[in-house]
Amino acid sequence: MLQHLRPALVLLTLFTILTGLAYPFALLGVAAALPDAANGSLVKKGDAIVGSRLIGQNFTKDIYFHSRPSATSATDPNDSTKTIDAPYNADNSSGSNLGPTSAKLIDRVKGDIETLRGQGLAGPIPADAVTTSGSGLDPDISPAYARAQVARVAKARNLPQAEVAALVDGKTAGRLFGILGEPRVNVLELNLALDAGKAK
Repeated sequence: MLQHLRPALVLLTLFTILTGLAYPFALLGVAAALPDAANGSLVKKGDAIVGSRLIGQNFTKDIYFHSRPSATSATDPNDSTKTIDAPYNADNSSGSNLGPTSAKLIDRVKGDIETLRGQGLAGPIPADAVTTSGSGLDPDISPAYARAQVARVAKARNLPQAEVAALVDGKTAGRLFGILGEPRVNVLELNLALDAGKAK
């Protein structure tokens, strides 16, 4: 009996030390070394927290660059068994799960295209202008979608398009290590730079 109990107790002790002490303390060490990331990559405007670089927000005014569509939802306040659209609801991160033959998805995309055309967007529409991300909380847009919004934002802010375009170029992040991912623009940081007058 003891010969079977001893290895079990040794393994229990070993894994308690590894997973109950060593691993949590290692994570605390990493968090201490990277406090910005450990605290949610929060973005401040003065002393106020205005968002996170990791979670998108729903910008709708013409003076701001808009995020890509979001498929997140919330509980319907009138009927708790149903949900309603709630863009960029961080409490309920998800995709829409609507397939390419879904009438609801087709109608939404057509409506988004009409809205973009009404805002003066000419030429090809970037895919992320009308498609949602898997999480529904993507904070970034493609440089093509950001450039497509330059004319609208410049007009709404009474700024030269070249200055707004230069700001977009300055806020465009490249591929990680030059090979991973795609170039992207963080919408919150771009809009904060606009508010700070950095387009001038």
